[in-house]
Amino acid sequence: MSLCKQCVSGKTHQGTPQGTVVKIGGVDCYVGTPAGDYKKDCAVLFLADALGMQHLNSQLLVDDFARNGYKVIAPDYFAGEPLPVTVLKNDFSLDPSYDLGAWVARHNEASVRPILDKVIEALKTQGVTRFGSTGYCLGGRYVFDLAFENITNVSVASHPSFLKSPEDLQTYLAESKAPLLLNTCPIDGQFPPSAQIQADEILGEGKFEPGYQREFYDGCEHGFAVRGDLKNELVRRGVEGSFKASVEWFGRYL
Repeated sequence: MSLCKQCVSGKTHQGTPQGTVVKIGGVDCYVGTPAGDYKKDCAVLFLADALGMQHLNSQLLVDDFARNGYKVIAPDYFAGEPLPVTVLKNDFSLDPSYDLGAWVARHNEASVRPILDKVIEALKTQGVTRFGSTGYCLGGRYVFDLAFENITNVSVASHPSFLKSPEDLQTYLAESKAPLLLNTCPIDGQFPPSAQIQADEILGEGKFEPGYQREFYDGCEHGFAVRGDLKNELVRRGVEGSFKASVEWFGRYL
């Protein structure tokens, strides 16, 4: 498995994080908590892209979900070693001296899943009984995996990476009960338009009874929902539209 060019490209957004970093199940997590009342038995797992929960963009998104009434937990599922922003050039292309393949190999499923499982089990002891998940790029892979086992109840995957199509889509249909929203775009080497069409064919038109929806944002490329260039009007619409669709999906099903 490998990451594509767009997995390590994009823009860092502006803002001041409002959440806190706390340990949950012994794992560092960036947590966004609504200011008002919210469902204490529900939580949204925010599964970041390769830059991890430490990256400003992810923290700002967590805060935005919290402002919309959801307790959101972004686990550090790279165990303190997200893809460092310092290895990225000014144009956000990856420094060729950085061994991206070795990083991917270190943070495979065998490494990631135990971390996520610790956080989920700890949240259950705190009274959480229903989980939503929203994953970006690499995080989208784990949205699917958690839904396969029905650990999560509602799924959102934005430009997911490392999916096998049609196999993972067929598994989702056969095994999961979690309504699924996909935020997609035309330029995506990880989840290309051909796979997006397969998703519609396999899950759409009522075939997946719990609920399926795919949004498509023209003018965007892989990574847009979390690292999109807000100065580009089409991309800004994709960033804002995918977030709005995600909030509405959780509002409908979580």
